[in-house]
Amino acid sequence: MTPPRFESASEVPAGIPVLGVPVFSDLSSPPGAGAEVDPGYLTQRRFEGKPGQAQALLADDGTTVIALGVGERGSVDADSVRRAGATLARQAGNATEVATTLAAAGPRFTAAAVEGIGLGSYRFGGSRKKKSDNGSTTLQRVVVVDAKPDAVRQGQVAVDATWRARDWINRPARDLTPTELARVATEVAAESGVKVDVWDEDRIAAERLGGLLGVAAGSAEPPRLVRLEYEPAATGRAPRARGGRRTRSGRGPATIALVGKGITFDSGGLSLKPPGGMMTMKSDMGGAAAVISATVAIAQLELPVRVVGWVAATENMPSGTAMHPGDVIVARNGTSIEVLNTDAEGRLVLADALSLAAEEEPDAIIDVATLTGGQRVALGAGVAAVMGTDEGLVRRVIAGGAAAGEPAWELPLFPAYRRQLDSDVADIRNVSSGPAASAIIAALFLKEFSGRRPWAHLDIAAPSFVESDDGWITKGATGWGTRTLIEVARGWT
Repeated sequence: MTPPRFESASEVPAGIPVLGVPVFSDLSSPPGAGAEVDPGYLTQRRFEGKPGQAQALLADDGTTVIALGVGERGSVDADSVRRAGATLARQAGNATEVATTLAAAGPRFTAAAVEGIGLGSYRFGGSRKKKSDNGSTTLQRVVVVDAKPDAVRQGQVAVDATWRARDWINRPARDLTPTELARVATEVAAESGVKVDVWDEDRIAAERLGGLLGVAAGSAEPPRLVRLEYEPAATGRAPRARGGRRTRSGRGPATIALVGKGITFDSGGLSLKPPGGMMTMKSDMGGAAAVISATVAIAQLELPVRVVGWVAATENMPSGTAMHPGDVIVARNGTSIEVLNTDAEGRLVLADALSLAAEEEPDAIIDVATLTGGQRVALGAGVAAVMGTDEGLVRRVIAGGAAAGEPAWELPLFPAYRRQLDSDVADIRNVSSGPAASAIIAALFLKEFSGRRPWAHLDIAAPSFVESDDGWITKGATGWGTRTLIEVARGWT
């Protein structure tokens, strides 16, 4: 399956079978809605204009008009329009084409309307003989009436990026190995002019990525390190030093390093998870999917910020060669790590990727990871956790999430908790002695590898993979973090 294609038009094209129109909570529609909806009819059917509500009507010309609740007039926001768009996608039935006048509810929310329709229409086809058996949409073309083409394209790019991330996360781990993840990353990046460098296991060893090698030791699948680079055209940037590092002289756009956890399957290693805990562990590369997809989208949008993406990809498996509890490994930056729990593996591969990112001295580092069960306990599946060393950067991530409809809440990097990671045999250990504040303690571990660069950590463990549809969220992989990163880059000045 592919995402529907969006286009703008000055009016509803003839022959479109379904038209979605915005309706406020007073049961009126804005000018330009394109269809009159009888408030009495809506009242009889207990339609109140709330975001997410819908009511279908048959127009005189045979068109199915779907009234879409967008909330109170004057209080409409991107989330209400995004939710209305997702409702339209689900109410469109077997229609291959729809039109909508949701842009009339607020032109600045056009991209959100596109995102809602595009993301609400997502279903993972998988390996079913009949793709329609899992409720997949047939929607192919969406006409957004009276909308600016640039806003429609912005939404389309975000939809494409999130579909891509969802598809990768939803793929069985047998199909999406570290090698395959590196391959698809290279493929999509090449289409958008993003440079890609893939390190195999020999290069990983030569570059002293002890965390990545340690986690990969138990798997028959070799690890991969993927570096992506997007540089805006005509930056006027001074030449870089050896190894791709920027010289500190010369001026140009800011550089953001994006770091993604790419555990393509997490069994827990020798600290084996219970069977139920492994059911969704193909999703443990959700951070990597977000970083790759967002970097490509930023390039497609030609945003004026340089982006370097880092993805550390491996499986975490038990075997005779697997890392043992009690082993000591050495990360890229020379820090020795006592591994007390092999199921706390994501932070080990991120240690290497963060170290590499920090060496290039970017203006900011943001890592995205399905990292801890503590995030789920603290915030549930609807809010990600964010922590960092730079309050301005944390604010940017929160603002990006708010713009994308992917809320994040800041947790404190409480310095006193750092002592819980003290080790008798190494510089640091990978877990504390108990489960309390695990999301914060994991972030304090990562902080050790971010150097002196402004750094923020986004823990998306629960929001990355969910059990049911809700608005633009669809069951399974959500692609959470992809659009947050796009919005952070868009808002960078």
